[in-house]
Formats: sequence, C-alpha cells, structure tokens
Amino acid sequence: MPGETLDAALGAAQGLAKRGIGSVFTNLGENVTDRIEAQQVASHYLEVLRRIHECGLSTEVSVKLTQLGLDLSPEFCFENLEKIILQEKKEAIVWVDMEASAYVDSTLAIYRRALQKYANVGVCLQAYLYRTKKDFEELLQLGPSIRLVKGAYKESPAIAYPKKPDVDENYFELAKAMMAAQAAGQCVRAAFGTHDVSLIRRMAEHAKQNGFAKKEFEVQMLYGIQREEQERLAREGYRSGVLVAYGTYWYPWFVRRLAERPANLWFMARNLFAL
Repeated sequence: MPGETLDAALGAAQGLAKRGIGSVFTNLGENVTDRIEAQQVASHYLEVLRRIHECGLSTEVSVKLTQLGLDLSPEFCFENLEKIILQEKKEAIVWVDMEASAYVDSTLAIYRRALQKYANVGVCLQAYLYRTKKDFEELLQLGPSIRLVKGAYKESPAIAYPKKPDVDENYFELAKAMMAAQAAGQCVRAAFGTHDVSLIRRMAEHAKQNGFAKKEFEVQMLYGIQREEQERLAREGYRSGVLVAYGTYWYPWFVRRLAERPANLWFMARNLFAL
C-alpha cells in the first residue's frame, strides 16, 4: 500500500503513469452489514472517480460487492454498483472483485445484470475453482471483460484445486481461452492478475505465437510486488497495470487473509525480500 488515503493512492498512480504503467484503485473493506456504511462506500467511489478524472488519469476502480451491501440485499448492492458504473467513462472498466466461493453465484448474477445494461464493467474469475471454465464459457455470450487470478481464499479440495501446479495449469488453459475469445471479439478485455513471472512469460510466448500485439496482452499486479517485472512489461510494450489498495481497513483485511490462508504470509515475505 502507498498509504491509507485516496491522496496517497493518486500519488502512486501518477508515479506509475510516468513509467507507462496503468493502475486500478480498490478501497479495502468487505462484508458490510450496515446500509448507511455501504452507501458511504459507494459515495466514496464516486468521489474517487471524480478525482481520477480531474487528475487526467486513466486509473480504473475495482470493487467488492460485499462492501457495497451484498450481504444485505442483492438489489441494494446492484443499486450501489450501478451508481459507480454510471460515474465511470464508457471507455474504462469498473472491475467487480470475486470473493470467497460462497459469493460466486451471487457475484456473477449481479455482474450479468450489470453487463446487460453497461459494457464498461468487468469481473474477476479465480483459476483455482473447478467451476471457472464453465463460468467463463457462459459469460462469453454477453461479451464480458475478465480479470483472471489464481485465487487467495482458503477453499475445500472439493471445489478448488489444492495443488499449485494444477492451479497454474488451469490458469494457463483459461488464459489461452481468454486470448482466443478476445481475438474473436467475444471477450472485450482480458487481463491477467498474477505475479508468477514464469507463467507470465509462458502466456506472453503463447500470445506472440498466435499473433497477438503486445498492447493486447495485459498483466495486472499488486502495488509493490514484482516491481521489476511491472516495469519490464511496460518497457517492452505490454499493457502493465497495478492494483493500488488503500484505506484504514488494511489491518483487519491483512489479518483475515492470513487466517484464511497462511500461505499468503510466505508469498508476502518472499516479495518483501525481493524488493
């Protein structure tokens, strides 16, 4: 994190833009169970977009539906999401994060509803879930924008690949399908959220062999993680983006992620020592 405030995030985005790297903002928080708080989150994102546009940045936003009141009511959540989509420019994407597996169906239902009304909305899919290939294929009927990640929540082996090599291979297969769909005009935008350098280079080689221009291959990483790879991608003409998280909720968010999946601690430690 560059800091807890929106100003800190904007400063980070401006610095990234100077190096040819895009950015996506997310205000940390989840599982809001108070209507006023959920409305305040939506209002905050409206202010975020206003400031982004005012600064002339191409920064996008990524929202969690439980932060917008999904646990209260899908209809209430959709109303808050719709306000944010309407505030964003048509050429940009409002990204909808994917949360734990219990929320996949409700998240996709709201996403489909939004996508039927607005083209400038995308969703995150998680490669470690067995169901994701089917979810992806069904979404293609609507012309989605998709950000593919491996998945960071602790899930049962009954619904998610428990071993990293299997997750990596499923990620690569899904990535190939996303690139093919993008080339065919079925997927508006394909973005790959990963810090796995070997996987990134494997996907980039596949893209090259299949005639994709570098600017059509997009990788999104977290702020401060794999900085050299972020800058290499930008220098070489690929579309490099960074998810910039900020907000006062960072500590409970961090502790919850570690409690859910202790392997996240090893991932963090590896990258701290790599800086």
